[in-house]
Amino acid sequence: MEKKQKGFAGFVKRNWLVILTGLIVGAAAVVLTALGNPKNMGFCIACFERDIAGALKFHSAGVVQYFRPEIVGLVLGAMIMSMIKKEWKPQGGSSPITRFVLGMLVMIGALVFLGCPLRMVIRIGGGDVNALIGLLGFIVGIVIGTFPLRFGFTLNRAYKQNKAEGLVFPILLVVLFILSLIPDLFAKSTEGPGSMRAPWYAALLIALVVGALCQRSRLCMAGGVRDVVMFKDFHLVYGFLAIIVAVLVGNLITHNFRFGLADQPIAHTDGIFNFLGMVLVGWGSVLLGGCPLRQLILAGEGNSDSAVTVFGFIAGAAVSHNFGLASSAKGIGAGPVLWVLIAGFVILAALSVFNTKRRA
Repeated sequence: MEKKQKGFAGFVKRNWLVILTGLIVGAAAVVLTALGNPKNMGFCIACFERDIAGALKFHSAGVVQYFRPEIVGLVLGAMIMSMIKKEWKPQGGSSPITRFVLGMLVMIGALVFLGCPLRMVIRIGGGDVNALIGLLGFIVGIVIGTFPLRFGFTLNRAYKQNKAEGLVFPILLVVLFILSLIPDLFAKSTEGPGSMRAPWYAALLIALVVGALCQRSRLCMAGGVRDVVMFKDFHLVYGFLAIIVAVLVGNLITHNFRFGLADQPIAHTDGIFNFLGMVLVGWGSVLLGGCPLRQLILAGEGNSDSAVTVFGFIAGAAVSHNFGLASSAKGIGAGPVLWVLIAGFVILAALSVFNTKRRA
């Protein structure tokens, strides 16, 4: 049996790929921002899926409507790489309705905070202290989510499916993306975050590279914290620490670093809701088995359950904006945000209990 290498050489051998992926993801976020994406939002899965929901007219918030090529690129990059490595395995049937509901709840929490776990670490790299409060909530949510895992929580096994099933989601994204290039067919923001965008070809190409790397490294924000809590394994955490380092350096070079709570790009300063929103995201992501970024990568690998989860994210974005749950730079939404968050926690608790099978 091969012994694990110890010391620095062993550390590099075990972790070089996830660290490299993190550095490239962080650099990609900085580059996409320089090319036109919103500041501290070079890459944000929740924000981009919200913009896609707006582009498809699932909500009418005019400032967040644009079919983001980055989402398409991430899925295609993961699909291509998984096919090259013979890891493309169409499968599904693991509690799809539950996953759809979990996806909705995770998105609602993310839009209360104003960002997914990936944007959270990008915001930290930009100096946004509000994101540190979100990080604390994210960790608390993941810790809560690990308890049902320890007692046998499961969404049941996935089953092998035919190739056509695994291709439906990527093909749908490509078709919608092509249609989005037709003038005036989809909604498109003329002001606000949705109007801030890198050229589509640059966004698509960069996301293809990031998707391929994330497929190989298994980078996952929620999985990283979960593994530390449950197994004392820091492997995936090194990836998002690398994202922070790359974004920090990039922002210092481009003079976009701003440390503090106030006047941060597309962020609010309500610490309680930043915290609670990310508790919901962390807890829900653990039950799903991965953060929003990881769900896109799995969907690219042919996992139809993750594709259903992504549809849940998009539906959650529509619900958030249609019912005043989404935050903005001005503050918390005008809808019953606190009550919906409480309801979300109750639903997660119920799902945690009902899907837990006691170990023998």
